[in-house]
Amino acid sequence: MKLHATGRRQFLGMASIASLLGNLMPTRTLARGSGKNVSTRKHDSSAEIYTRLGVHPVINAIGTVTVLGGVIMPPEVVAAMEQAGRHFVPMPELLEKSGEHIARLLGVEAAVVTTGAAGAITLATAACVTGKDSQKIQQLPDTRGMRNEVVMQKSHRSGYEAQMLLVGTKIIEVETRSELESAITDRTAMLFFMNKAEPDGKIRRDEWIALGKKHKIPTFNDAAADLPPKSHLSDYCRMGFDLVAFSGGKGLLGPQCSGLLLGRKDLVDAARINASPFGGIGRGMKVGKEEIIGLIAALERYLKVDHEAEFRELDARVSDIAKALSGIRGVKAERFVPEIANHLPHLVVDWDSPVTLSSQEVAASLRDGEPRIEVSQRGPRGLTISVWMLRPGEHNIVALRLGEVLGRPPKA
Repeated sequence: MKLHATGRRQFLGMASIASLLGNLMPTRTLARGSGKNVSTRKHDSSAEIYTRLGVHPVINAIGTVTVLGGVIMPPEVVAAMEQAGRHFVPMPELLEKSGEHIARLLGVEAAVVTTGAAGAITLATAACVTGKDSQKIQQLPDTRGMRNEVVMQKSHRSGYEAQMLLVGTKIIEVETRSELESAITDRTAMLFFMNKAEPDGKIRRDEWIALGKKHKIPTFNDAAADLPPKSHLSDYCRMGFDLVAFSGGKGLLGPQCSGLLLGRKDLVDAARINASPFGGIGRGMKVGKEEIIGLIAALERYLKVDHEAEFRELDARVSDIAKALSGIRGVKAERFVPEIANHLPHLVVDWDSPVTLSSQEVAASLRDGEPRIEVSQRGPRGLTISVWMLRPGEHNIVALRLGEVLGRPPKA
């Protein structure tokens, strides 16, 4: 089995490692690279909060995806949220003051806490359509008489377009610079850019920003999962994007229902007054006082983390799994670090004869076994393994179970 780095990019938006969190003891632990089962798991009583409802926790080898609940928050984040829940505060004041604090931490012009990156998309769109005009804010999603078109590259479609459409806008797709120039009119409210799709489009970040400034149209960058490095929290604003969104429940290890909208003060202020508790289109995007304080705690923690040490830990986990699979005929494992977003070590596992199982069958075996393991399918005979959200010892469990499934003799 060959182990090497590649520059592959495609993977679900994810996060930084949670290597020291949680109480789960490994079900089975492997001696590094040996493939030997050397211990058994102690009962984790905390899981009963879910099992009493008939829901059984999983080992998360996909990453910080919403479908698995995002992340396990660090103790200091949980503690901050618990403290926040003991008091009442004026929410408009908290939104404003928390944004000022975050902006100072990151060295950006302005910030506001949102309901995830998806909420940031909607509030950013609303801000670009209405500005601070209270009549326009109350009129949404009826955008008559307003700028109501959002221009984006066709290759940047991601499934999040609904977050813009619910404001009452129309999406205009382009592919080339000349098409973009033609698409910008007096109806254009915002130029939307999907950060992880940058290599797929013909118009790069710097050109997108330049065209926005040329035509005086705000540019928005959805960088939801683009951490680490931590410098990205300010890089895209400094690059010239007017608005930038990050998820709070991915790399920052904050509350799953939180996000950040950063950028130009007039637009961030407009986004904030389009949100709860002010009413209007953002009323349902209600960020609680606990989530706001939790995200601040997560951000303050993240800015102090030794990300190089995290990277080394992830590399070791990837190497351990690869070594454990190295004796299985037909199986190949490769380390890769995505080019944009999720810029940390991952493992792709591919197989051919004599392994006859499909990726769907292998994923189902892992999901239906004990303990349950969730992985990403990759083509007809392949998986992507994220080690980011695995707790101590869990990468060994993943290696053992993978070896059991892929090493089974073919059915007669």
